[in-house]
Amino acid sequence: MKLSTPVLLSTLLSLSNALVTPQKFLGISQDLPETFMDGIFGELVNSAEVVFAKKAMLASGEVAAPSKAIEFPDKNDVSDIVDNLVSYSGIVSFAHLPVEQCFGNYDEKIDIAIVGAPFDSGVSYTPGARFGPNGVRQGSRRLQGGISPIRGNTKSSKLYRLPIYDTGLRLVDCGDVPMTPFDARVALNQLYRGHHAIHKHNTTDKSANFKKTRIITLGGDHTVSLMNIKSAYETFVDADDNDGLAIIHFDSHIDTWDPEVLGGGVTKYASLNHGTFLHYAAEAGYVSKGHSVHVGIRAPYIVAEDETHDHECGFETITSKDVDKLTPRGVGQKIKEIVGNRPVYLTFDLDTFDANMVNSGTLEVGGLNTREVLTILDEMEGINLVGCDIVEVSTPPNSVGNDITGLLAAQVIDEFIGLMVVTEI
Repeated sequence: MKLSTPVLLSTLLSLSNALVTPQKFLGISQDLPETFMDGIFGELVNSAEVVFAKKAMLASGEVAAPSKAIEFPDKNDVSDIVDNLVSYSGIVSFAHLPVEQCFGNYDEKIDIAIVGAPFDSGVSYTPGARFGPNGVRQGSRRLQGGISPIRGNTKSSKLYRLPIYDTGLRLVDCGDVPMTPFDARVALNQLYRGHHAIHKHNTTDKSANFKKTRIITLGGDHTVSLMNIKSAYETFVDADDNDGLAIIHFDSHIDTWDPEVLGGGVTKYASLNHGTFLHYAAEAGYVSKGHSVHVGIRAPYIVAEDETHDHECGFETITSKDVDKLTPRGVGQKIKEIVGNRPVYLTFDLDTFDANMVNSGTLEVGGLNTREVLTILDEMEGINLVGCDIVEVSTPPNSVGNDITGLLAAQVIDEFIGLMVVTEI
C-alpha cells in the first residue's frame, strides 16, 4: 500500500516523538541521498523535520533520488544547442528576433520590421548616436518572450498579459541601413531607400488591418525621423487624403525650429538637422495639423517666435510638468484624443527621460521617469500606429551609462511592439 506524503510524514514524526538527538539525526541524514546542498551545509539546512519530509517524499515517489552521474547526449545530438536560447549569447538581434534580408526578397511577408539607422551627422551637441542601433539591440537581450506582469494599465486592457512576441504576427530584425558618415544628404537618401524597400513587403494573413510592413527604427540622431516619416506617409496615407500623419513626438525639444534659427545661418546643407526635421515634415505635408503633439517638452525656445512657429507646424504641446498635473494615464488619454483615428507615426527621443538616466545628444533636466513613460505608452492602446522610432540613443564604445541607455531604449521599443500588435488581436 502506498501512503501519501502527509500520512508518511505524520507517521515518522509520531514514531520519533520529536525526540531526535544529534547522534540519531546524523544517522537519519546519512541514509538520505546526498544533494549538493546537503554536502555543503549538512545539519544547517537538514533539520529533523526536513529530513522526515524528504524521506516521506522519497518513499511516496513524489520525488526521485538525485543522481550524481551526468548523462550527456550523444555527440551527434545538437538539439539543445540549436533550440535552447541563452539571453546573453548568440548573434545580437533585437529581442532575439530572426534576422531577415529585407532590402529585397520581396516575396517574404513581414508584419513588423526592426531596422537600424546608424547616423549622427545632424546632431548639434553630443555625437554618439551612430552606435545607437547596436546599443538598443544589446539592451534588448533579455526581451525574449514571456508575459509582462505590468503591460497594460488595467486588467481590462487587451495589452494585459499579452505575449507580444508570440501572437502569430511575423516580427523580424532587418539589420541596419548602411549610412555613410561623410555626406548627410547621401546617408539620409540611403535610409529613405531602405525604408521604401521594407515597405514593399506585404504582411502575413495574421495581419487583419495592414497590408504593408510597419517599421520600427533604431536611431541614430533625430534627423533620421524625417526619412522614416516620409516613407510611412507614402505607404499608409491614401493618395486622396489631404491630410498627413498624426505625429506623436516625445522629446524635451520642439524640433520644429525654423532652419534660419537653427542651422540655416551656416549653409543650406546644414539647415536639416535633429532640431529642424519636423519643420521640414510639416512643410512637406507629412504632419496632420491639429492631430499632432509634443510630449515631455521642457528645453528653452531659441527665439520668441519659436512657439508661434511650432503651432503653425501643427503641434499641440504637453510639457514635462503637465505630466504631474494630468497624471501619466491622463497624458496617454489626451494623446489619444488629439490623434483620433488618423494613422500615427510615433517618434521618441531618449532625452524625454531625465538627464540622470540616459546618454543622449542634448540632455535636459526635469524629464520623465521610466514608469511614467511606460504608463503613458500603455494608455495609448488602440491608436492606429503605422510606424515609430527611438532616437538619440548615444552608446559609443567605452562610454559610461551605455548599458542603462540601451536597456531603456529597448524597453520603449518593447512598448511600441505592444501598441502595434494589440490592434491585430
